[in-house]
Amino acid sequence: MSIRLVKAPLKIAFSRADKDRYKLFKREFDKLSEYDEDPVGQWLKMAKARGETKESDQVLLTLIVELHRKVDEITKILKNEEIEFLKLDTESMIEEIGFEHFKIEDDLLEEGLQYYGRIPMPIFPKREVAVFFTAVSENIAKIDLMHERDRVDWDAYVAARERVMIRERKAKR
Repeated sequence: MSIRLVKAPLKIAFSRADKDRYKLFKREFDKLSEYDEDPVGQWLKMAKARGETKESDQVLLTLIVELHRKVDEITKILKNEEIEFLKLDTESMIEEIGFEHFKIEDDLLEEGLQYYGRIPMPIFPKREVAVFFTAVSENIAKIDLMHERDRVDWDAYVAARERVMIRERKAKR
């Protein structure tokens, strides 16, 4: 089996998703979904579905929604309502990514075991991407579960990194 990966400088925090902690991790995973944490985004989706945004500038609308999210975030900080993330056991750097796999810097995984992790993604809007994954080797993981919105952004990020790699190869010729 050949796994195609491209260089990508990302961080990851993760823990083994053993039976004792799986429910806790799943609860946090669900909490990080776009539905629980993003009422403005849900409102926008509903408005789009009803056709209420046809006459709107989509870029401007997205920026306004993102500003609203930032105001909500600042309000939560002021009210001490910040999301409390679970403490994860291990932190590492992700060296390479693919559409279904990623490779971490160090040999920290046990083959065949499932893990839960959070990856701060350099995308717009910035957010923590929750992921369940299984170790294929000591440093390569296969993605098992990721929210749909996060999956779309992950795939777009992989494609962008592939384009960067292609441009770098062409420049070296």
